[in-house]
Amino acid sequence: MKPAVLFDLGNTLAAYYRPEEFRPILDVSIAGVLEELRSRGLTQVTMEAVISAAVAENREAADFRFGPMADRFARIFGIPVADDASLAQTLCERFLRPIFAVGRVYEDALPVLEELARRGHPTAIVSNAPWGSPPEMWRQELKRLGLAGAVDCVVLCGDVGWRKPAAQIFAHAADRLQCQPRECIFVGDDLRWDIEGSTAAGMRPILLDRDDRHREYVGTRVGNLYGVLSAVVGGA
Repeated sequence: MKPAVLFDLGNTLAAYYRPEEFRPILDVSIAGVLEELRSRGLTQVTMEAVISAAVAENREAADFRFGPMADRFARIFGIPVADDASLAQTLCERFLRPIFAVGRVYEDALPVLEELARRGHPTAIVSNAPWGSPPEMWRQELKRLGLAGAVDCVVLCGDVGWRKPAAQIFAHAADRLQCQPRECIFVGDDLRWDIEGSTAAGMRPILLDRDDRHREYVGTRVGNLYGVLSAVVGGA
């Protein structure tokens, strides 16, 4: 069996934002949720108060457990959002709207995925989701981007209950591809979530460094996905 090749999503296969660029998007996303709640007469809280609460929520669990977005909204707005599935879905959609609006697939993503499939390499997307956003909404986004059908499986943190770099999400992806972690190559742009996480899980990492930010990295580092293709084919 040829090695499986697993990919991160954000800033690997598709461009959204870098971590340091998230705060302005967070403000817009939270404003959309607040607008929805006000339109339903469910809150009178000020924008200043919810932004302050949102900033405090803008972190992940120390043990990398997945925390649902609806639970964050409940803490920020003081409303039991999860008790109303329809409301929770609408609020999650409003939050994600500005994020999805900036998403675009890198030009090298689909050609490389297609070539890997042609050569018989199993492929997967393995991704965290901002703020514990629902996996089904990201699956719709992957369809919009044309990525869902380009890989053999998609594994999101909400599917597993753990976020990268936790070993569980990598192990789950390997299981979905019916292979062992040692038979997998993981491609991602984040040193901690993608590279350290996949290494600890027993996979071979490839750092995708599109902006040449990590010149000091001593492992396999490529500037685009065609470099990944060369590394995989050459090392297969």
